[in-house]
Amino acid sequence: MAGEPSKLTDFQSHHLEQLVTEHRFPLLFATISGAHLYGFPSPDSDFDLRGAHVLPLDHVLGLVEPTETIESCGDRAGMEMDLVTHDVKKFFRLMLRKNGYVLEQLLSPLVVHTSPEHEELKSISVGCITKHHAHHYLGFAATQWKLFEKESPPRVKPLLYVFRVLLTGIHLMQSGRIEANLQILNDLRKLSYLPDLLKLKSSGPERGTIAAAECDFYRLEYSRLLSDLEDAYKLSSLPDTPSSAHALSDLLVRIRLKAYS
Repeated sequence: MAGEPSKLTDFQSHHLEQLVTEHRFPLLFATISGAHLYGFPSPDSDFDLRGAHVLPLDHVLGLVEPTETIESCGDRAGMEMDLVTHDVKKFFRLMLRKNGYVLEQLLSPLVVHTSPEHEELKSISVGCITKHHAHHYLGFAATQWKLFEKESPPRVKPLLYVFRVLLTGIHLMQSGRIEANLQILNDLRKLSYLPDLLKLKSSGPERGTIAAAECDFYRLEYSRLLSDLEDAYKLSSLPDTPSSAHALSDLLVRIRLKAYS
């Protein structure tokens, strides 16, 4: 349904939960990101799981620098899945940077695993949002636009990513809230061409294409929305720096003490 996150079947949820259960370290949370979060998965879209884990004591206190990021992927019952998690300390550091991606992961409504600390972290995340998160979305949009332009025939997926990140950035600058679902964002923005693009992506293959003749129109829209995001950044009342560093540090200490007690 338009305006809602993608719904999972019991079969999909079972295998996603199984993948998370097999993680080698305790998880603070694991959520679904990617096209399912953004509101335009294709029937053959991969499942992108992201989250944070807690490293054991010997990994944290030893002389050898720990591996803070763990990746696992594979095919389960015909579904491609990948799980990427960071140790809580690294994840918290990323939250204090202008990294909208980690905030989208943290706040994703598609939750596979959660904890009381996950809920606390979501509350703390409000103080991590600054006006300079606009740079993350401007940079990501430019990267996706280059990808869109260099492919022949042009694919709908990178084009939707362009519009998704631009509208997420504009919404964040204007409201101070993270919203990654393009259908929800367009309920507010009402761009007339997006429903057809969303339908094309959601009903067709992952590598579905669009007519090359349409690219000139989308180039103008990209430039227009890019300018809108730049203007929203200039007018934003969001703070210049995050205010949650102490709260994150306190939570990190409590997480470590709980895990090692």
